[in-house]
Amino acid sequence: MNDLTLIPNSGAILPAPRLNRHFINGAWQDSSDNTLSDRNAPSHGNLVSQSAKGTAADAEAAVAAARAAFDDGRWSQLSGKARAAVLLKIADLIEANVERFAVIETLESGKPITQARGEIEGAADLWRYAAALARSLHGESHNSLGADILAVVLKEPIGVVSIITPWNFPFWILSQKLPFALAAGCTCVVKPSEMTPSTTVMLAELLVEAGLPAGVVNIVLGYGNPVGATLTSHRHVDMVTFTGSTAVGKLIARTASDSLKKVALELGGKNPQVIFPDADLESAADAVTFGVYFNVGQCCNSGSRIIVHEDIAQEFVAQVEALSRRVAFGDPMDPATQVGAIVTPEHGAKINAAVQAARDAGAQVVMGGAPLALKGLGAQFYQPTIVTGVTPDMAIARDEVFGPVLTVLTFRTLEEAIALTNDADYGLSAGIWSENIHTCLAFARAAKAGTVWTNTWMDGFPEVTFGGMKQSGQGREIGRYGLEEFLEVKSLVMRVGRTRAPWVKAS
Repeated sequence: MNDLTLIPNSGAILPAPRLNRHFINGAWQDSSDNTLSDRNAPSHGNLVSQSAKGTAADAEAAVAAARAAFDDGRWSQLSGKARAAVLLKIADLIEANVERFAVIETLESGKPITQARGEIEGAADLWRYAAALARSLHGESHNSLGADILAVVLKEPIGVVSIITPWNFPFWILSQKLPFALAAGCTCVVKPSEMTPSTTVMLAELLVEAGLPAGVVNIVLGYGNPVGATLTSHRHVDMVTFTGSTAVGKLIARTASDSLKKVALELGGKNPQVIFPDADLESAADAVTFGVYFNVGQCCNSGSRIIVHEDIAQEFVAQVEALSRRVAFGDPMDPATQVGAIVTPEHGAKINAAVQAARDAGAQVVMGGAPLALKGLGAQFYQPTIVTGVTPDMAIARDEVFGPVLTVLTFRTLEEAIALTNDADYGLSAGIWSENIHTCLAFARAAKAGTVWTNTWMDGFPEVTFGGMKQSGQGREIGRYGLEEFLEVKSLVMRVGRTRAPWVKAS
């Protein structure tokens, strides 16, 4: 551990705790029972925020406000141009508040301040792209059905959308959903994670400043039970979009099935990168290191599973281990830090248990494999960890660890690499490293994953849609397909003139 790159407490001045309240029908509200929940920084231990702890009644009020706002057309019946104008104002305001948002997100989540800044800045681009989609939204016409028939396929907003977001990318993932729902003309009720609620509440301040009508976006803080359960089951909610664990996603799908409301789910992943001997190994090793430690590995797209050709496995793992020792773990408020804190002690214990179980199953922990205590910060950190000698049947090869833990498997042929890639319940993303375009294309066609990267990892763009296969979810986010999720299709068939022959014959 002494040869790791560690960043101790930087002595940064921490802000006073925030008080977060619900935002319902354009007004700030306390919980109906006046209770609060606290969030302490996983890195520093200080109180970061106190938030209204929502009740079922609070969630009901938010749904009622969104329902009224949708039904009276104050947003859904605006032109695409008018909706886009508001979304563009919001994007500008986000950019003007990057530092304020980044500091609170860093303290609540434990992610490095530089990463938080990048996510807030990038989120503004998502809002701008959604604004462009609002102006280009269209259906289709069918004018070849005969001289007396014209049919039009309309695309209309689905209605009231419940948006439930996770703790690991609270503002980024909200921005993968909310602006696209608004571009479509929907109204929304948002429930952020109880661990990272502040940037969502801060966004509401910007929505008001940008002129979004009251009731179009409502925010209810609190826990999955009762707030999330109410937003999932409510009969006046037309759609639920959720990002989080596969287990909770399945529960949401079951609950929503009672009313047959639409559900979009972005869930877990056990994402492989396959490395061939002809790859640019230096670039691949750097990308693997980034992929496993980004956001402390607490990322659905984490490249937590590498599948390396046997001929280069030892050399490649040594490269990744050397890079891992140079990655800066520590105080997320220090701009030099690349990897911050684990979100909760309980989650840290789960990560450690997964590593120890792999060791007990016969795998070798060649680096790390234990919690990490940092001077002036405490022990809510975990060492960069590499596990080799992993076989496909081991839990660590199949289950999402959600921490800075890399598992290594090996292969001999392309067919074997594809089989190992697809031998998982998940299908969120996958990657391949090879200088042979034919190898890359064959892998990309065969991999059962919503995104396949070739000679890169985790590049993303607002234009390129995102989502998973198998137990990684259903539906898509961002891109034009991300907008389509929030639309209902209606067919309109029109007869020109009185040309229809009578069905009942005249007497």
